[in-house]
Amino acid sequence: MVRKDITLTFVATFKIPENMFEFQQYLGFLLFLTILTIGFWLMFFLVGFVQYWIGGALWERYKERKAKKEQSI
Repeated sequence: MVRKDITLTFVATFKIPENMFEFQQYLGFLLFLTILTIGFWLMFFLVGFVQYWIGGALWERYKERKAKKEQSI
């Protein structure tokens, strides 16, 4: 039986990028994050405000119906 030794050599050749992004791409990314954050907090505020608004409208309707019912009796 003949045995042959095989040697594998892997050489990692890659270049580390000096500039991953241009400055304009960086500004665009910051603008995107800013708009996303503003949109999130605006949605958070509006959801709370709309619930308060609907709750107040329902309470006022209830008081009006109660007053009308008492007036007609």
